[in-house]
Amino acid sequence: MTDSPNSTPPQLSPRDKADILAQALPYIRKFHGKTLVIKYGGNAMTDPALQAAFAEDVVLLKLVGMNPVVVHGGGPQIETALNRLGKKGEFIQGMRVTDAETMEVVEWVLAGEVQQDIVGLINQAGGKAVGLTGRDGGLIRARKLKMVDNQDPSKEHDVGQVGDIESIDPSVVKALQDDAFIPVISPIGFGEHNESYNINADVVAGKLATVLRAEKLMLLTNTPGVLDKAGNLLTELSARHIDELFADGTISGGMLPKIAGALDAARSGVNAVHIIDGRVPHAMLLEILTDQAYGTMIRSH
Repeated sequence: MTDSPNSTPPQLSPRDKADILAQALPYIRKFHGKTLVIKYGGNAMTDPALQAAFAEDVVLLKLVGMNPVVVHGGGPQIETALNRLGKKGEFIQGMRVTDAETMEVVEWVLAGEVQQDIVGLINQAGGKAVGLTGRDGGLIRARKLKMVDNQDPSKEHDVGQVGDIESIDPSVVKALQDDAFIPVISPIGFGEHNESYNINADVVAGKLATVLRAEKLMLLTNTPGVLDKAGNLLTELSARHIDELFADGTISGGMLPKIAGALDAARSGVNAVHIIDGRVPHAMLLEILTDQAYGTMIRSH
């Protein structure tokens, strides 16, 4: 954990390498053929060394027989694009307020620039990635999000073209998976009049994991996981514990939709939800292929 992303890894002897692979084998066997939904965002998306490590991890997981599905965010990239246009991003309760002009920017940043960067990185690392938005194959049907005020339930905020997921049709994702492709999904849904909706990427990842009956949902973040008030990592959380952390304000801001979506997925049959530190090179492999807890694991009960 102390390595900085740019430090050179220690040289391993062939015997050490064999030991590491042998230790990973039970996990490879356990998760073979299983679907892993990975929410990719934050620092892991902006640091070139971490980008490369992420792409390698995704390809390795696919090669050893798992089915990774990537859902990406793009908050910092959207912010940069809006600033270039002289628009100021506005947030209410962790959600971006999205007027028509902002929605256009969101679409070209997420479905264009960010998605294609990730597809390119995975392909460069030896995988076969395919980019999708919620429109492709009718993947994500959405409606306008009704956002109720946290303090006053009678008050509703208008956050513009921000969507709530109505339904997910995973057939296009399944078809790609079966054909050795790695789907990379932008969190954009469409409504009944073909209008676009910006949807929180954590929410999309959680719902997709549920619909695909994923073995794991992994959320890469800019923190080591969920921290208590003293800044210590909470390695396991139950639903009851999460309610307490919401109530006393330990979990707030951008972590709110993340944890809520994670908990929904855990309650809906996803075996394990992991919130892991995207700033650690190969964090996903450490979490999946070793018995060391590198982040926060959320269970439904």
